[in-house]
Amino acid sequence: MEPLFHYLSVFSNVGLGQASERRRMFVNNMPRYEILSEESMATLNAGWKRIVSEIGLEFASPWAVDMLKEAGQEVSGECVKFDPEWILKQVAKAPSEFDLRARNPKRNVHIGGNHMVFGGVYGPPFVLEGSTRRDGTFNDFQNFCKLAQSFDALDSVGGVVVEPNDLSLDSRHLDMVMAQATLTDKFFMGNVVSAENARDVIAMTEIIHGGRKVIEQTPALISLVNCNSPLRWDDRMLDSMREYALAGQPVVFTPFLLMGAMSPVTIPATLAQQIAEALTGIALAQLIRPGTPVVFGSFLSNVDMQSGSPQFGTPESGIGLLCTGQIARSFNLPFRGGGTLNSSQTVDAQAGYQTLMTMLPTFLAGTNWVMHSAGWLEGGLVSSYDKFIVDIEILQALMAEFTPLEFNEASLAFDAHQEVGHGGHFLGAAHTMERFRDCFYRPFLTNSDNYDRWTRLGAKDTRARAEEIWKKKLEEYVQPEMDASILTGLQDYVAKRKSELGE
Repeated sequence: MEPLFHYLSVFSNVGLGQASERRRMFVNNMPRYEILSEESMATLNAGWKRIVSEIGLEFASPWAVDMLKEAGQEVSGECVKFDPEWILKQVAKAPSEFDLRARNPKRNVHIGGNHMVFGGVYGPPFVLEGSTRRDGTFNDFQNFCKLAQSFDALDSVGGVVVEPNDLSLDSRHLDMVMAQATLTDKFFMGNVVSAENARDVIAMTEIIHGGRKVIEQTPALISLVNCNSPLRWDDRMLDSMREYALAGQPVVFTPFLLMGAMSPVTIPATLAQQIAEALTGIALAQLIRPGTPVVFGSFLSNVDMQSGSPQFGTPESGIGLLCTGQIARSFNLPFRGGGTLNSSQTVDAQAGYQTLMTMLPTFLAGTNWVMHSAGWLEGGLVSSYDKFIVDIEILQALMAEFTPLEFNEASLAFDAHQEVGHGGHFLGAAHTMERFRDCFYRPFLTNSDNYDRWTRLGAKDTRARAEEIWKKKLEEYVQPEMDASILTGLQDYVAKRKSELGE
C-alpha cells in the first residue's frame, strides 16, 4: 500500500478545483422544521382575522378600494375591513405551484413544492468594492449580472441588484431590463416603481419570449410588492401589481416588518400582522385575475432597541422564517423569505455568521423563492463584490448539506472494508478512487492549506481570495447568445421609450 501522504497530496490538489456542477435546480427533499403547534396556528388564525375585520387595511389606489367595495367588503375612505372567509376563498384561487420561463429553456424554474429558487441581492444603492464604499453605477449592475450568469447556484440575477445611480431615474428600468435580458439567459424580476415601468418590463419580456400569449401561458417575470407596514398598501405597489396580475405574471406579496418599528415587538403579533397584510394583497390579485400566481412573502426582522437600527441575521428573524414557512404551507401557497441578510459594514466574521443565521432557517423552512441570496451587506444598503462570492460558497455548501443521503449496498462500502482490513486507510481503496472527485462538496473559496503553504502563497484571507475569484469570473465571462431579431426588437423599444420620456 502506498504511503498515506501520497494520497493526501492527490486529494488536496483535486480539492483546489472549482465546485462540481449541480443539477439545474435545487430540490430540498429534507423534512421541514415546523415549530408551530395546532394551538399556536389557531391563535394566529384568530389574530389575523381580527386585524382584517376589526382594524382593516388601507389601500392607497382608488381602483383597489372600488374593486374591494364591489366585492362586498366594508369601505371607509381608503380603509377596507374584510370578511376573513371571503379572503380565504380568494386565496384558494391562487395556484400552489407554478413555472417560470427563462430565455434559455434549460434555466426554467419551478416555484413551489420542494423547489428552492435563488436570486441575487435586491435594491442596494451602494457598492462595496474592496474597501471602497461608493454609489452604485450601471457598470456595477452589469458586473453583477455577469457574476449571476457565471454561477449555477443562482437561478436569477434577481431584480435591482444595485441601483445604477449614474442613469436617469425615469429610464433606468429600461437599461436594467436590457442588461438582465442580454447579459444573462435566466429569468429576472419586474420593476415596481410605477405602473408605467411595469408595462415597459412586460412589453420587453413579450419581445424576448414571443408575445403576450406566450408569457400568459407560462410566466417569465416575478415581481415583488411590499406592504407599507403597518397595514397599508401604497399606490405605486398596487398599481404595479395590477399590471403584472393582468398579464398573468407572478407577484410576491411581502409585508416589510421590523419588529419594534413596523410591527409590535412580539413575534406572534408580527406573524398575525404579516398574515393579514399578505393575504389581503393576494386576495386583491385574485380579484384582478383569478388564478394569478402569487407568493406569500416575508421580510421579517427586528430593530435594535438601543439604537433603533434595523438588525439582520438575528435569532428572531430565524424564528420568523421557520414560522412563516409553516404558515404559507397552511394556505397552500409558495413561500418567499430569507437570504444572506446581515448588518455588517464589511466582509468579516459578523457578515458570515449573520448570513448563516438567516440562510440555515431559510433552508429548514423550505423557502421556495429566496431573494438576497448573494451580495447583501450593511442591512441591504450595499451590494458587495466580495460578499457575493462568500455567499455563493455558503449557498452551495447548504445545497450539499440539504441533499438527502442515499442508503444502499454501494454506499455502505463493505467491499472497501474487505480491501483495507484492520488498521489501514481508505485513501487508496477502489471504492474511494471511484468516487473521490464528487463524494464531498468541493469548495471554491474555502482554503484548507497547512499554515506553511498558506503563508507561502500569500497568506490571503477570505476577502482577498473572494476578490480574486470575482475578478477572474468577470475576465472569463462569456455573454450568452441572443437571436438578432430579439436584440433588435429590444433596442428599438428602448430607444422609442427613451425618446418618449424626453431622453
